[in-house]
Amino acid sequence: MFWVALRLGLTSFGGPVAHFGYFHDEYVVRRRWVDESLFTDLLALSQAFPGAASSQLGFAIGMVRGGFPGGLAAWLGFTLPSAVILTSVGLGAVWIGDQAEGVVHGLVVVAVPVVALAVWKLWSSLAPDPFRSSMAVAAAVALIAFPSSTRTTAVLVIVVGGLLGWRFCRDGYVNPDEGSLPSFTRRSGVIGAVVFFGLLAALPIARQATEAEFVDVADAFYGAGALVFGGGPVVLPLLEAEVVGPGWVDQDLFIAGFGAAQAIPGPVFTFSSYLGAVMTPEPNGIPGAALALVALYLPSLLMVVATLPFFAALRSHAGIQAALRGVNAAVIGILVVALYDPLWTNAIREPPDLGLALVAFGLLAFWKIPPWIVVLLTAAGGGILAAL
Repeated sequence: MFWVALRLGLTSFGGPVAHFGYFHDEYVVRRRWVDESLFTDLLALSQAFPGAASSQLGFAIGMVRGGFPGGLAAWLGFTLPSAVILTSVGLGAVWIGDQAEGVVHGLVVVAVPVVALAVWKLWSSLAPDPFRSSMAVAAAVALIAFPSSTRTTAVLVIVVGGLLGWRFCRDGYVNPDEGSLPSFTRRSGVIGAVVFFGLLAALPIARQATEAEFVDVADAFYGAGALVFGGGPVVLPLLEAEVVGPGWVDQDLFIAGFGAAQAIPGPVFTFSSYLGAVMTPEPNGIPGAALALVALYLPSLLMVVATLPFFAALRSHAGIQAALRGVNAAVIGILVVALYDPLWTNAIREPPDLGLALVAFGLLAFWKIPPWIVVLLTAAGGGILAAL
């Protein structure tokens, strides 16, 4: 499981949606480790709860094959390549910024079209009617109105979105396929849930009670990972509030790292390893990268452990499906705000920056050029513009 997942981690470009296709080809078609209906069930699980969707799917398949050790091996294999690359980028980020400021700014610029394309695609699929589109707009307005408490506001937006969805988004109930989800003991699910919510409550208390910087880092990344509905780009405003707000990471380094994360294979959540490496407070460097990576991913993995024993019943509940529709609509609002601040406000400084971003968007949206190529071209374009 580790070596197969490692190969996927080295070759899976294109973000979560593309990763699902790679996983299907490898685990269903080639190796037949899971059947079609079970893969569909696990895919739904990965999208229904907060966390890194593609990593949750790989972890769940690993658990099906070999319990918790199998899930851990699958997660580690898929995550390790991009985490190592981004940690290395982070360790050299200051030197790169001094020597090639234009290239770094090109990486900042390319993050704008990447997130803009995500907003464009997700809005049409997750908020297809006037009511859910209005929910997305209201969520964005709430985040703009209360920018000083991004995490708290995001929690409230997600909760309110779920409640409104539960009440008003019950049309379109889908009876899930009769998948063959394996039986896990309810005890393991309860333990996973207790640890998930226990850390979510205990880390902020420990942060206030101690002056240990590693507790601050663990709380910041765990809290962000526990609130991410919608995958990679949605984590951007939560992490920005946690690491840029208190001055742990420079704004340009933050956005440049997110741009670099688009150029490599594997999950976008490994952006956390870059942030851990470049942070000002200790632990930073390699220990900081490891702590930030584990803290951001841990809620996702605990959520899979907690829900697998109960997932078949939850999926078939009409109210749960409706609540998730409302949550997904709220996620669109979070993405819209992230597109404007910190991305647009820091990347588009002059007209040439806007032109570079539009070219990158066209290559991604209309010519379907692979994201890693567009990232490299935009970084080179930033260097050329700086030299002119």
